[in-house]
Amino acid sequence: MVEVRESIVCAMREMIACGLSQGTAGNISVRHGDGFLVTPSGIAADALRPEDIVPMTMAGTHDHALAPSSEWRFHRDILAARPEFEAIVHAHPTYCTAFAICGRSIPAVHYMIAAAGGPTIRCAPYAPYGTQALSDHAVAAMEARNGCLLANHGMIAAGPTLAKALWLAVEMEALCRQYAVALQVGAPVVLPDEEIARTVDRFRSYGPRHRDPA
Repeated sequence: MVEVRESIVCAMREMIACGLSQGTAGNISVRHGDGFLVTPSGIAADALRPEDIVPMTMAGTHDHALAPSSEWRFHRDILAARPEFEAIVHAHPTYCTAFAICGRSIPAVHYMIAAAGGPTIRCAPYAPYGTQALSDHAVAAMEARNGCLLANHGMIAAGPTLAKALWLAVEMEALCRQYAVALQVGAPVVLPDEEIARTVDRFRSYGPRHRDPA
């Protein structure tokens, strides 16, 4: 468990370094045993320590001294609904959040959208942060997808490892930035669903990999 806690702390700091989040915004969870580990509420990434990471049960209980992230519900519910996911990253990056503020889903304007699992990145309807309603919207928006936007809020990225979930979060923000610029340049061309389906299949082995020891 110590190594997993340390990886969560490192990932939270990487989110700040990548410009995906700021201050105490953003949170991460990783499946662990019959439950999951999640970042605590109200502690900035640069002050976070491995022992601050909160173990939770799938029933939503914990016995840690710190309170879990207020968004623990959608972390739990996505992990419960999607057994292929081992980690979830939630952040408020500028371009993803700008489209979320407009309630706009992202179409297939670049083949890299396939990394999110399909021809769109959906925008879930608004609900107050930390609520079951927000979790329900997020689970629905994530159906057959690895990521989504949350209206007037931010984004979620998930993956089979924490490294892949964080990688997807970075790719989603890059895609939203490219789409925003393309909208200023002219009329973005949307790739057909069939092309994205082929790319999704090709992407099954795409993304960050661990280098085998020499």
